[in-house]
Amino acid sequence: MTRRGFRVLFVILLAALLCKGCLVKDVPESEISKKTIENNSINIDYPAPKNVTLNGIDYLQSQAPIGKFGGELIASTIGEGPKTFNPFNCKDNISSLMAGIMYDGLLSSDPITGQPIPKLAKSFSISENGKDYTIKLRHGIKWTDGKPITADDVIFTWNDIIFAGLGDTSTRDSIIIDDKLPTVKKINDYTVVFSTPKPFAPFIRMLSTPIAPKHIFMPATKKGPEYFDSFLSTNTQPKDFVTSGAFKLKEYVPAQRVVFERNPNYYEINTKEQKLPYLDKVIYLIVGDLNNEVLKFEAKELDVISLQGSKVARYKSLEPHSDFKLYNLGPNTGTMYLSMNLNNRKNDKGQYYVDPIKQKWFQDLNFRKAVDYAIDRKSMVFNIANGIGAPLFTAESLNSIYLNKKLKPYDKDINKSKELLKKSGFYTDKKGRLFDKAGHRVEFNLYTNAGNSEREAIGVMVKQDLEDLGMKVNFKPIEFNSLVNKLVSTFDWDMVIMGLTGSPLEPNGGKNVWLSDGRLHMFNQRTPKEGKIGILSWEKELDEMFIKGALATKFEDRKKYYDKYQEIAYNEKPFIYIYSPVIIVAIRDKFKNIYPSSLNGITHNIEEIYIGD
Repeated sequence: MTRRGFRVLFVILLAALLCKGCLVKDVPESEISKKTIENNSINIDYPAPKNVTLNGIDYLQSQAPIGKFGGELIASTIGEGPKTFNPFNCKDNISSLMAGIMYDGLLSSDPITGQPIPKLAKSFSISENGKDYTIKLRHGIKWTDGKPITADDVIFTWNDIIFAGLGDTSTRDSIIIDDKLPTVKKINDYTVVFSTPKPFAPFIRMLSTPIAPKHIFMPATKKGPEYFDSFLSTNTQPKDFVTSGAFKLKEYVPAQRVVFERNPNYYEINTKEQKLPYLDKVIYLIVGDLNNEVLKFEAKELDVISLQGSKVARYKSLEPHSDFKLYNLGPNTGTMYLSMNLNNRKNDKGQYYVDPIKQKWFQDLNFRKAVDYAIDRKSMVFNIANGIGAPLFTAESLNSIYLNKKLKPYDKDINKSKELLKKSGFYTDKKGRLFDKAGHRVEFNLYTNAGNSEREAIGVMVKQDLEDLGMKVNFKPIEFNSLVNKLVSTFDWDMVIMGLTGSPLEPNGGKNVWLSDGRLHMFNQRTPKEGKIGILSWEKELDEMFIKGALATKFEDRKKYYDKYQEIAYNEKPFIYIYSPVIIVAIRDKFKNIYPSSLNGITHNIEEIYIGD
């Protein structure tokens, strides 16, 4: 493609990024219809499923065009594959994705508006006081082993797994209100009521948490936390899974593939009263890295791929003569960042997690700001994402309804970086090498996860930008699990380039990252025994903003607190945000009933997708 052609493509994509549509703000149900936000327009004509009752069974009925049964869709994952299939013990995105295919929650989110909608539940309502949530389950729907899904499964899931703190406690931690948990009680076999101590705006979205079959999970819960952590591991035989989702596990071959087959007991039907899903199989190939993923898509071994910006121009030129179609899903709903380890505490052996000399650098706000101003975000967007994205400066993603637009972007300013370093006593020698005021050479390790070529490219550019200040940067891409272990277990790291997933509708999902004792408070991680030891003044303020933001019930009130948390992050630089890529997805045009969503992606309605002529 010519340079002019690329510029035209960039303008088209940028225009799509800035194009306006509608999403609903996450506020109490009575206010939902009043609150809309601007976002990229994709396809807002998705025909949402409806409830129907046939022969005493409460089905979800697809309103999409009727399709053909059969065939398979082949997608991919980067890295080494899932670490578990237990939906309550997922600590990585791939495991969560796999478990999410097999286990449904009471509610889900409308892919276009973001409103909570029924899933395993037939309906839900919120009391006038905002504290009681009545959930009515579908009558007659079944687990894959033919046993009915009832209120007992819901009560067990929340009381014996989530509230009991088994597996990953992120859900539990995010709904603690004034040191109290919500309660859940059974009204009858198909009705439960959740009650929160106070009106708690984010709770409705927590009801998308998977529900477990009591008769399968109860023995595991009785054997204790250690056993539960290994329950439904990747070594479990597919026949031993009892699930509720549209697809169930058929085969797992480590480092190669995960194969799902249609669930014949699924509770969604089409308008001909035929049971969905249409596809026989959904297969995820474990491809290792992004480059291998592209090779497999071009060899027609994959049906769908999310493209890096550097690939978009080429695929756009190929599209008219190919068997695939490109979709622009708008800004990434997550955030990509550089972070420094602010942990200045000692481990059980009396050793510092981080070299005390480096601790002083990282704890110095002038040092963090100097790093921030040295990073050339615009060059990264242009050179790594090929202009398909935008610089990011905020803790909320660019399409978040809570984005604080008062926080202004800025350009790279190497002179400002040098001024900030000078204020804290840093100096350079005749060779341009940077030293602290005690004469220590500024040298540290910079990590990211190996195999993610985008982050590796960012690391190379960050290394160069910081070496322009005289710093010595040892860039070390390492295996993802090893990196996660450093971040949240051993705490032995200096700087890292990573990303966090997020929701543009609910900041409370990041509570575990921002609360000072959160399990993912990576920049100053504490062990459970440490609690809030060594809390910084601005960390304390972040705690306060998230607690107050969750308890406020009106959007306008909540936004004030979430604006403030972003302001604190913007000023204190625990995370130095890099850029937000635009999500461009290619999918084979043989697949029909494709309704792209900026919130839920390209295959959110996988049970309705079919292979056409």
